Amino acid sequence: MPFDFQPTMRGALVELRPLRPGDADDLFAVASDPLIWEQHPVRDRYKPDVFSAFFRESLESRGALTALDCKDGRIIGSSRFHAYNAQASEVEIGWTFLARSNWGGRYNREMKQLMLRHAFQFVKRVVFLIGPQNVRSQKAIERLGGVRVGSRPDTAGRDSYVYEITSVPV
Repeated sequence: MPFDFQPTMRGALVELRPLRPGDADDLFAVASDPLIWEQHPVRDRYKPDVFSAFFRESLESRGALTALDCKDGRIIGSSRFHAYNAQASEVEIGWTFLARSNWGGRYNREMKQLMLRHAFQFVKRVVFLIGPQNVRSQKAIERLGGVRVGSRPDTAGRDSYVYEITSVPV
């Protein structure tokens, strides 16, 4: 069975569904907060032209998901599956961001748990590439059970730490 890069998944707090072209304005409303990107390698993603290129690439990836708050259905962020490798039995999860109003762990945790449960139907290993300066994301992945196993360049050639999870966190 081929990997499904854009499933629809729902938890108590978050619904994840395939990213759509019509999500651009609502997702930019979330991404336009500079504090979201302060530890990210692309710190200016809050700017309209930079976000527009990111959004276009997200659509083209065919692995991006839109995160909606189950309380009111509003868009609160995004994440993505990438680099599925059947032989290595792994897939990457990344490009995740959430509105600051949804920071604090609960939403990110559920979002990642939904994605991990889905991924582990197809693979034995999920990897996360996180910038060395992005301490917030490193700690969030470690709280989910992620283990730092090395480093390598990301798709843009930037140094990244490699974290892995090999079973669904509880």
